[in-house]
Amino acid sequence: MDRITLSGVTAVGHHGVFDFERREGQPFVVDAVLHLDFSPAAASDDVRDTAHYGEVAERITGWITGEPVNLIEALAVRIAEDLLSEYRLHAVEITVHKPKAPIEVPFDDVSVSVYREQK
Repeated sequence: MDRITLSGVTAVGHHGVFDFERREGQPFVVDAVLHLDFSPAAASDDVRDTAHYGEVAERITGWITGEPVNLIEALAVRIAEDLLSEYRLHAVEITVHKPKAPIEVPFDDVSVSVYREQK
């Protein structure tokens, strides 16, 4: 299966379980791997026959900046399900990073990943 990888889509969101996270916001970073067949796009050389990664990036940004959720797990699943419903994908992998998570010990990043296939 062919794939498009979109890494590091970053925006400020207000997700989290703590009031200050919802109030102040923080950066969230999303990576997306879109699994699809490139044959139609290769034959037509037309962006309409693939998943337009500029549009995908905008949709992901909309989820990051949109309605807050408590858990980044919920955010990852919502993004994955949205992309599967909007584009002709066989599967999608979404990783949501929360590099400024309120963790009391030194850390570089925390992330969750989901993999969803077309039903």
